[in-house]
Amino acid sequence: MAEQVRPKPNCLTPPAPRPSLGKPGMKFHASRRSRGFTDDPAGFSTEKDPKGKSSTSWFDLPAPTGNPPYRMNLDSILSSDAISKIKANKRLVFHTVGDTGGVNTTTYQQQVATYMELDFQENDTNGQNPSFFYHLGDVVYYDGEIANYFWEFYEPYLHYPAPILAIPGNHDGDIDPNDEFHAPSDSLKGFVRNFCAQAPVHLSEARDAPRTAMTQPNVYWTFLTPMATFIGLYTNVPEGGRMGANQIAWFQQELHDAPEDLPIILSLHHPILSAYGHHPGSQPLKSLIEDAVRKTKRTPKLILTGHVHNYQRFIGKINGKDVTTIVAGAGGYNQRLHALSRRQFDPKEVPYTFKGGDDSLERFNDWQHGYLIIEVTDKHIDGKYIAVDDPNSATELPQKQVEPYDTFTIPL
Repeated sequence: MAEQVRPKPNCLTPPAPRPSLGKPGMKFHASRRSRGFTDDPAGFSTEKDPKGKSSTSWFDLPAPTGNPPYRMNLDSILSSDAISKIKANKRLVFHTVGDTGGVNTTTYQQQVATYMELDFQENDTNGQNPSFFYHLGDVVYYDGEIANYFWEFYEPYLHYPAPILAIPGNHDGDIDPNDEFHAPSDSLKGFVRNFCAQAPVHLSEARDAPRTAMTQPNVYWTFLTPMATFIGLYTNVPEGGRMGANQIAWFQQELHDAPEDLPIILSLHHPILSAYGHHPGSQPLKSLIEDAVRKTKRTPKLILTGHVHNYQRFIGKINGKDVTTIVAGAGGYNQRLHALSRRQFDPKEVPYTFKGGDDSLERFNDWQHGYLIIEVTDKHIDGKYIAVDDPNSATELPQKQVEPYDTFTIPL
């Protein structure tokens, strides 16, 4: 298919480019022009699995691209000046959300991405700019097709000025029967190619986007930063999530070996807590985490998940300890989100506790897309959920930040 050239805007002058946060060679385009995202860009086209939903099959994992124990350091993707600023300010800020891939339309994903861009200030002296975007999985729908990476990843984040990291979701690992890559061994082929490259190369699926492939060492991996240790799991394709024995053993070892003076942030795509009936919390995964915590005597301070297309914040119990556990899966996949039953849940009546358990639903939003911006200091973890309205033809491109829908603080 011949690549189509987008028409040039008329009588519009784009603002000056924001500086890149990346290392030399990782440069990004200027900010978008002043227009709303009510239509898809010219040439928008994606492959669609006719079943339109994930399968329930387990797929064996691809070979790691890095060496065990599959760790990556923040200083491998940020400049030395950026690392020095994080250490000097004792502050690490990052974005996180999942379930973004706009396979049917880019409009909602683009809207969320635009608000994320507004969190960057050109003269950031105190380290408040996000250092990276940690994606919680389901980057590309419906089956992680390489052909869809441009329209579902590179184009929507064309102007996002920081590195993007990820754990895979079930849709990233599934197989499309119409795709040329259809053997079970092709599970996660697109994800590994774009996020687990052995060098930050520019891939053909990125087209004219300047973003290079990320260099994570494996589909499950540990991210080392000066302020927190991120352990990212891959919970495969079946509903409720599954992990193999090798990954479970690795997880327990990484939990044990994580620096004791830094908080642990755990991420996995399938939620361990959820009030959405069609995608409830996974008790097997919760039990797996509790077992690892019991064996290592190390408890994550924050658990981040996706899969359910809404926002839910819980105070969960992990072996009796309170752990903030979040579902953040409203990153822009489709207009329709996963609504909780209004016969059971009213957003004005939170918190909710659950019969037979100690977990509590503190806040939720199932009618707006959005994302999290999280700040880690040496004293606490502060989180803000930014909920954004859908784009419409009566409004221009967002130009200013909005007030958070939800905020939370985790003492350290």
